[in-house]
Amino acid sequence: MTFAIHGIAVARGIAIGRAVVMGSGRADVAHYFIEPSQVESEIERVRVGRDAVSDEIHRLQATIAGMGPKEAPHELTALLDVHLMLLQDEDLIAGVKHWITDRLYNAEWALITQLEVLSRQFDDMEDEYLRERKADLEQVAERILRYMKGMGSPVAQPPAPKRKTQQDLLLDDSVDVPLVLVAHDLSPADMLQFKQSVFAGFVTDVGGKTSHTAIVARSLDIPAVVGARSASNLVRQDDWVIIDGDSGVMIVDPSPIILAEYGFKQRQAELERSRLGRLRHTPAMTLDSQKIELLANIEMPDDTAAALRAGAVGVGLFRSEFLFMGREGNLPNEEEQYLAYRAAVEGMHGLPVTIRTVDVGADKPLDESRRDEAHLNPALGLRAIRWSLSEPEMFRTQLRAILRAAAHGKVNLLVPMLAHATEIRQTLSLIDFARAELDNRGIPYGHVDIGAMIEIPAAALSLRTFLKYFDFLSIGTNDLIQYTLAIDRADESVAHLYDPCHPAVLRLVADTITECRRQGKGVSVCGEMAGDTQFTRLLLGLGLRSFSMHPAQILAVKQEVLRADAKRLEPWAQQVVDSEDPGRALEA
Repeated sequence: MTFAIHGIAVARGIAIGRAVVMGSGRADVAHYFIEPSQVESEIERVRVGRDAVSDEIHRLQATIAGMGPKEAPHELTALLDVHLMLLQDEDLIAGVKHWITDRLYNAEWALITQLEVLSRQFDDMEDEYLRERKADLEQVAERILRYMKGMGSPVAQPPAPKRKTQQDLLLDDSVDVPLVLVAHDLSPADMLQFKQSVFAGFVTDVGGKTSHTAIVARSLDIPAVVGARSASNLVRQDDWVIIDGDSGVMIVDPSPIILAEYGFKQRQAELERSRLGRLRHTPAMTLDSQKIELLANIEMPDDTAAALRAGAVGVGLFRSEFLFMGREGNLPNEEEQYLAYRAAVEGMHGLPVTIRTVDVGADKPLDESRRDEAHLNPALGLRAIRWSLSEPEMFRTQLRAILRAAAHGKVNLLVPMLAHATEIRQTLSLIDFARAELDNRGIPYGHVDIGAMIEIPAAALSLRTFLKYFDFLSIGTNDLIQYTLAIDRADESVAHLYDPCHPAVLRLVADTITECRRQGKGVSVCGEMAGDTQFTRLLLGLGLRSFSMHPAQILAVKQEVLRADAKRLEPWAQQVVDSEDPGRALEA
């Protein structure tokens, strides 16, 4: 039966494929892809876990054999026999090998995936006794998992029964079909693991339009829907699904007619992308000869290749926090950071690279163990520069690494979430301290221009103070909107209130651009607004000449730039900013 799940559209396009489900029920099970060379060792890990459970059951049977019927009832003996039978079940063994060999899942992921496939078969059995054996299968799988983790094997509590299976409408069971990820949530660290994955798109239960999951989805240039509530519970492993990243809908078990319609849309989108590709080497210049700087946002040094392919003229935002995440507290040392920053600088072949100092907190915890810490509102807590200033040794380590990387090319240093003059002075003092440390050690370093993020209303209202200290400013519209409107951008329950067109937001953006231009200081927009073609003409009319966005968005924005006359847009842009309803004025 075909049904649709609605969420929030965050990355455009159409994806059609088989579902890979990562629900929240087994969040402690690692999910990652392995190399082909690791297939045999992963299969061996499952085999060792299965043999350990089998040995445990045999020991229990031997113990039971010496007991009387009251101490060891017949039902217990029968249960152990069932568990032994399930351990040797060919469907379980062959299925796990399939997921490891053909899909390159790690051992734990393969075991859980096959468990879910077999659970659906048990759900469809008419015989009540056979249906109840599903709980035994789940217990066996849990025991194998626990042995694989070195935790022993207590009997696990069976999870709630899954709903009955549906028959696939499509008969192609090839392992080469596209895969789409359906998950309860994905942390930034999770997203890093999937950067080079085979996924054609993904859907999450939670998240907002500018949650970090959504931002990374756009950087991957794959269709994505977030805030889809119960998607990971409603969709089953290997269901055929369609992700409509344009309208924020996932269609499960599509009919042939729906499939054909979306297949046509998908081909049209591919043709449009191919057409945009012809603009890659065209200079970004408006009709009135205004040169526009289109920069790339990146997460890791390897992302520079995608930036160059998209025609970026530099990196406007290197989110350095991705080097710090998912390391269980083992932060990268100076040498590791230096090599990463140097790789990004050299990867851009002489083009400028702006490195933002670590910005963790809120929807970007250092690791999953810290995600549940009892902060009333982590978005307003110890994050970004606040965290860095509270850990001066860590901060100086990063600053030294950035300064050293600047010896290999043009580097700008960008500081996030500043609001107070005292924070500014502390930060600049620590930068001077880091330079002095390198001087004392005789280590070469380069010059960096220093900039500040404008992402707190207090900063946008203190521009003269900021421009007194900094060489350039970068407007982080994601957080600026969040803090101006008091909206948690990662919370889908208030996502409808997140409004880039709000008059207060546009006024802060406009005033920042105007003041920077008046003082002859550089200014860019590096938030999602920069890559949204809905705002390109408006930002050009407000005087913006530097946009920084995900590489996947550069060509679409360049097309808008090439069609625009910046001078003629100025009066219209001012009217939009002055309007009570800028959203409507923008569409006019």
